[in-house]
Amino acid sequence: MMSTQFVRFLGTGGVAAAVNLGTRYLLSNVMSFEMAVVIAYLFGMTTAYVLARLLVFQSSGRSVASEFQRFAIINLFALVLVWVISVGLARYLFPAIHFTWRSEDVAHFIGVAAPAVTSYFGHRFYTFAQV
Repeated sequence: MMSTQFVRFLGTGGVAAAVNLGTRYLLSNVMSFEMAVVIAYLFGMTTAYVLARLLVFQSSGRSVASEFQRFAIINLFALVLVWVISVGLARYLFPAIHFTWRSEDVAHFIGVAAPAVTSYFGHRFYTFAQV
């Protein structure tokens, strides 16, 4: 059974993912998909930090700047995963299998969802670990 904290993390992560996906969709009108994925991730990450701090985890006892720095470190690893999956699917796998229906959107959604569990444990045991 999932813990209440993990369910809250998934819920707040869902909101942050929506910010990420929506921002990428808008940015794709003015820049490449690859760059839009990275910039949109920063919007989603900031949203995720604020929501996680308010609704999921207790304060670690560190400054907000220190927590955000730790949050960013965990998310740097997640960004690599999101980018590799999103771009890999959109540019290589989907064209190879002739999947064309909203391929960038589907690829980005899968990429954003991929690091949910690893991010939760990273934030629980590193970002918001009690001092």
